[in-house]
Amino acid sequence: MKKIIITGATSGIGRELAIQFAEKGYKVGLIGRRTERLEQLAGEIGENAYYRTLDVTDFETATVMYNGLAKEMGGMDIMILNAGTGRSKVLPVWESDQITIQLNVVAFAHGADFAFNYFRKHNAGKGQIVGMSSIASHLVSGMAAAYTASKHFISNYMTGLRQKVNRLGLDIIITDVKPGYVESELTANNKNMIWVSTTKKAVRQMVKGIEKGKKR
Repeated sequence: MKKIIITGATSGIGRELAIQFAEKGYKVGLIGRRTERLEQLAGEIGENAYYRTLDVTDFETATVMYNGLAKEMGGMDIMILNAGTGRSKVLPVWESDQITIQLNVVAFAHGADFAFNYFRKHNAGKGQIVGMSSIASHLVSGMAAAYTASKHFISNYMTGLRQKVNRLGLDIIITDVKPGYVESELTANNKNMIWVSTTKKAVRQMVKGIEKGKKR
């Protein structure tokens, strides 16, 4: 039975990823900030669900939590770095940008580094790291400069990590997922969205690509 850890698992894409992988027989480790939602999701999934309440920007605690969750599950084969945020229209611009950069960039890089070292140490250099980027990684936005830049970072970081894996001769798959518009709490108030996918449909396509070991 394969074991997968998903950050940002309390809503949207992360929640649906957990459900669909569990339906395929995976053990799923759920990471999120909202305990009630984690408990509810774990209850829906059943005995193959494990969870930790965590703010992934607390890096020292995150390292301990990731290790503890993987140990409880009996290992980790895949880590999906899904936790992220978009531009807030309520907060001042810099405050919103700071949160976006800390979560989408720094916490993402920390999680990727943890997964890389975990697979190298515990799995004989074998595993899969999945980063949740966006079609926004190909765009620039005057309305959400920090958000689009953060997605540029994720995709470029994963390309570099893939090159590092190849150079070291490791068997770690690096998968860069770039969703377009997907129904979620994050996009609920977005206007003028085009080609919008349901969460279930989008995640079904993601799961298929992840299981095939696609690069992108």
